[in-house]
Formats: sequence, structure tokens, C-alpha cells
Amino acid sequence: MIKPRLLLPGLIFLAVSINSNAQVIYDLNDCITVGLEKNYSLLISKNSEEVAKNNFTIGNAGFLPSIDLSSRYGGNINNTVRKYTDGTETKANGDNTTTANAGLSLGLTIFNGFNVQTTYKKLNELKQIGELNTQFSLENLVADITSAYYNYIEQTMLLNNLQYAITLSKERLRIDEDRYLLGSSSKLQVLQSRVYLNSDSSRVSRQNEVVRAAQIRLNELMAVDDLSQWFSTSDTTITVNPELLFEKLLEQTLANNTSLQIAARNKTISEYDRKLVASRSYPYLNASSGYTTTLNNYSSGTLERQNTNGMNYGLTLGVNIFDGLNQRRSLKNAEIEIRNRELRYQEVEQGVRADLITLYSAYSSYLRLITLENQNLQTASENLEIAMERYKLGDLSGIDLREVQKSLLDARERLLSVEYQAKLAEISLMLISGRIMEYYQ
Repeated sequence: MIKPRLLLPGLIFLAVSINSNAQVIYDLNDCITVGLEKNYSLLISKNSEEVAKNNFTIGNAGFLPSIDLSSRYGGNINNTVRKYTDGTETKANGDNTTTANAGLSLGLTIFNGFNVQTTYKKLNELKQIGELNTQFSLENLVADITSAYYNYIEQTMLLNNLQYAITLSKERLRIDEDRYLLGSSSKLQVLQSRVYLNSDSSRVSRQNEVVRAAQIRLNELMAVDDLSQWFSTSDTTITVNPELLFEKLLEQTLANNTSLQIAARNKTISEYDRKLVASRSYPYLNASSGYTTTLNNYSSGTLERQNTNGMNYGLTLGVNIFDGLNQRRSLKNAEIEIRNRELRYQEVEQGVRADLITLYSAYSSYLRLITLENQNLQTASENLEIAMERYKLGDLSGIDLREVQKSLLDARERLLSVEYQAKLAEISLMLISGRIMEYYQ
């Protein structure tokens, strides 16, 4: 039989192996796909869009007639005293008269100053705004997921950089321990190397928490059921597109930016609102028709029952002559609102242009920094190789070696940071120009 103390380590190893093998591997397209299916904010925007679509009907605009069916049953119980001119008198107590009626009525607006047609066009604009709001939420979600995806990659690469630092510190400690055993180095040098190794190990531990936080944030944006799930990415580096041109981005931004399109639709809606107010000065023509049946029952008198059936129809023509100057006031307010929406559009356009200039300036600067930091990294790598050889020969102090190692690690961190910042600038440029969905293929 296998003893329990021998079985337990095997089970632990098997469980770790299964968990490692079962870990999810995402690429950017996978992350965006999951997010578009499950993200709560996007689902809410889609529901709001559905409401706007449901409101865009000819019935809601007023093109269709209204049909009502109604019925009523009631009665009266009366005590009646009648006095006649010849002095006689009659009394009737508890006279019960009942009435039952039912009717079907139809109403239709034939003309109302183009109000119906304008309302229908306005509902269409509201539907378009609902779609644009969903598109706005979708684009921002894709940008957020893309940023979080590359943030996770950056933090993972920073972790790898710190783990490389541990490798260097372990190699240095091995050299110092060998020297100490051979009597060519002091115990102080060995202890100092261990301090450096422990310091690097502490930084790795803290960076592990940063990586985990980036992982959870990406899970949150994707709205996965298990926010604590572990995953890895198929991409291990950050690649920046260096070929974005400002003139082309500006043209695409003015044509495709969602915020600008929403502002333009709002301006159109304000013009329809003014037409709706102006329509109140036109005459209106309504048609109506109906069918009614009435049954009366009498408990006294010469008439016992009466049944009436009939149809009614008619046209109503009218015009508002004076409404206390409210229409004039509403027209002035509508014109002010049109100017406000025009100003708002210009404000949005100005803000978009300013953001584009700022982002492109940062993007260009980061591209130049990437080239510079790559050169610095190459130089720092060569310095470390030379320093390690000199340290093995005892021709370089421990402090100087540590500085050379730190220069290499700092060069890698700066390069990773600049690459990530450049990627963020690229993502923002793609978002503002309406090209963010190019990340989703």
C-alpha cells in the first residue's frame, strides 16, 4: 500500500499540474469578444437602444387612428309625487330606470400642421442617437479592454525583468560565496550580495500583486463569471503601430467620431422641436366616427323598454387664434436651443481637435523615445557583460556592479513604460478617429 505521507505530495503535484494545464489563454480578440457579450454597461446601452427603436413607429408619431370600445350599465331609483291642476295627486315610490349602452369610437388626425410627420422624423433621429450611444459605449469598452490587455502584458514583462534581476543577484551571490570559500573575498561581501538578492525578491513579490490586480481588472471588463480566474495572454510583447498620420487621422475623426455624430443628431432634433412648435399655428382637421347602442328599461309609466342604435360621424376643423403668446415664447426658446446645439457641436469639434493634436504629439514623442530607450538598453546590456567579467576577475567593486545591474534593469523598465504609453496614445488615436474596432478582427 502507498503510505498517506507519500501520497499527499503526489496529489498536490497532480492538482497543480491540472490547474496549470487548464489555465485560460487569451488573445486580444478573445478578450474583446467576451467583453462585447457580457459587459454590463454595454448591455444597458443596448437595452436603451432597443427602447428608442421600439418608439420609432408610425403609431407613436400619430399616423394611425385610435379606436376605443366602451360600455356602461347603470340606473336610477326615484320616488315621484305628481300633482295635477285638478287637485288630484299620484305617488310612485321606488321607480327603477336602468340604462345599458355600448359604443365603438374611432378618431383620426388628418392634418395637424405637419406635426405628425415632424414627430416621426424626430423619433427616427432619437433612434439613431440610441444606436450612436451604443456605438459610443462599445468603442469605449473596446478601448478599455485593449488598454487593460496591454497593461497586463506590461506588468508581466516588468515582473520578468525583476525575475531577471534575481537571476543576476543569485549569480553574484554564487561568485562571492566561491570567493569567500577560496579566501579571496570577505564575509561582508557575501552578506551584502544576500541583501541585494532579498531586496530583488521583495520587489518581485510586490510586482506579483500588481500583475494580479491587472488580471482581475481585465476579468472585470470582460464581466466573466469568475473574476478571480487565472489566465495568460498569447501576446508577450507590446507592438506599436508607427505609421499613423495626423492628416489622415484628422479627416477620419471629423467624419467618424461618435461624439461629433451625436452632437450633430442633437442639433437636428432641436430643429425638429422648433417645427413642432411652429405647427401649432396651422389649422387642424380631425375625423371621428362611432357606433352606439343603448337599452333603457322603465319600471313605471306607459313605456316599458326603449332600444336605440345609431352611428355618428364628423369632421372637426379648428385653428388656434390666441394662446396667451405662449407659442411665440416657445418659438424663441426653440431658436435659442438650436443656437445652443450648434455651439455645443462646435465645442465638441474643438475639443476633439485639441485631443487629437495632444494625443498625436504624445504618440510621436513616445515613438522617438522608444528608439532612444532601445539604444540605451543595448548599451546597458553590453556594460553588464563587461562588468560581470571584471567582477569575476576582482577588478570591479560590488557597489559598482550593482549600479551597472540597476542601469540595465532601469533601462528595460523605461523601455517597457514608453512602449506602453505609446500604445495607450495609439489606442486613444484609434478611438477618437473611429477606428478602434480595427483591434477586433
